[in-house]
This record gives sequence, structure tokens and C-alpha cells, in this order.
Amino acid sequence: MKKVFLLAVTTAALLFTQGVKAQTNLQIFYDFGPDRQYVTTTFEGFYNDNWGNTFFFIDHDYNTRDQHNKVYAPSGTYFEVARCLNFWQDSALAPLSFQVEYNAGVYEGFTINSAFLTGFDWFLHNADFSNTFNFKVLYKKITYTTQNVPMQFTFVWGMQDLFGVQGLRFSGFADFWWEDHLLFADHDGSILPETSHTVFISEPQLWYNLGQHMGVDNFNIGGEVELSYDFGTSKGFWARPCLGVKWVF
Repeated sequence: MKKVFLLAVTTAALLFTQGVKAQTNLQIFYDFGPDRQYVTTTFEGFYNDNWGNTFFFIDHDYNTRDQHNKVYAPSGTYFEVARCLNFWQDSALAPLSFQVEYNAGVYEGFTINSAFLTGFDWFLHNADFSNTFNFKVLYKKITYTTQNVPMQFTFVWGMQDLFGVQGLRFSGFADFWWEDHLLFADHDGSILPETSHTVFISEPQLWYNLGQHMGVDNFNIGGEVELSYDFGTSKGFWARPCLGVKWVF
């Protein structure tokens, strides 16, 4: 799952190898973060072809409430679309891909500054592709925002059948980038404001394919913890746990 304000790259390993299945899935999470406590849905897809692969996701946060504190509409929407190009899959440079990406969103009446990214992805894996790792070095330009360094570094991982447990998957990403942005609140809810120049965010996820025991492999249960530092408008380090379900179409 991704959150609104997330200017990050892919949550899944963007594999360019032949034989990797295309996948579309829907995730529904409840965020237990003390400053959140609402539902987020994520619709995402990954599709590979002879020229590389495409990844996208669309997030909706459901936190627009009426006078009775009942949720009646999404409070924010955020999306990312990324394309990895690899025309040399049969060469010694097969692990290297060229990536382009676009991110944007809106949240409760204001827009999230768009981001354009381009750079390189390096893919590592074990013999059976059950463990995959991607390292990304990207030029990142955020509209209407100053940056000391217009760069983003990303690490993405996926580990299938963790500890030998069939259907248990550990995956996620970690991003670090430069962006001048205002922080408005700390853990005590104090109004600052204060300027930060860098952002870190990581979202490790743990999924278990419960549906395999019911004849429906599409159904997964799991959770994630969003670990961040100076992300969005929140000052300092935050750990926001989430629980949810995922349906793979």
C-alpha cells in the first residue's frame, strides 16, 4: 500500500525477465497510525513485455467525514506510473533497465506537486527468482519545489515463501530523496512550522496466501508498517502499522 503524499517509486520488484506473470491486485488497509486511523485502498498493476515492464498504482484515502463523523467519500487520491525499458534482455547488461516515471495527486482541496523521474534500475535475484532485489538511481524533478539535489535512491525487495512457509511473502521498498518542504506537526501535534530538505520512507509488507487453503489462491491477508522520517508534513520518525487484505485478479 502507498499513502497520499508518497513520492516514491514502485512497491513491487519490477522484473524484466521473461516468464514473470502480469498481475493486477486490490489492497484494502486500515491504518492504525495515531494521526490517521482510516481506510486506504490501493489498486495496482504490473505488466511485462519484450520491451520491459510497466507498473502503476492508484491510492484512495477514505477520511472525508460528515457532521456525524461518518466517512462518505475519499479524502485524497495519489497515483504513480512507471515504465522500465530493456531492449537488451539477452545481453550481459540484462539486469540494467532505463526507467521513466510520473507521480501526482490531490488531497482535501489541494494538489500534490507532480514529480518526474528518470534513471536506471539494477535487478538482482536468486536462481529461482523467489528472492528479488532492485536498486534504483533516479533523477527526480518535483514541480514548484526546490531541491538541494534532484535525486532519489530506491531499494525494492521481494522474498517469496519466507522461512520455507509456502505463501508467505515479505516485500517492500525504501526511498530517500531531497525535497524542501514544510513540516507542520510533531508527535505531540505541535504546530511548527519547520523546513526539511530530505525525505525517507519505507513500507515493509508481510502477506500470507490464506486462499490457498480454500481453493482460491487470489486471497491474501497481511499488513505493513510505514516507516518514515520528515515525510509529508510530519516531523521526525514515524512508524504507522496497517492491517489488510489483498485480492489478486
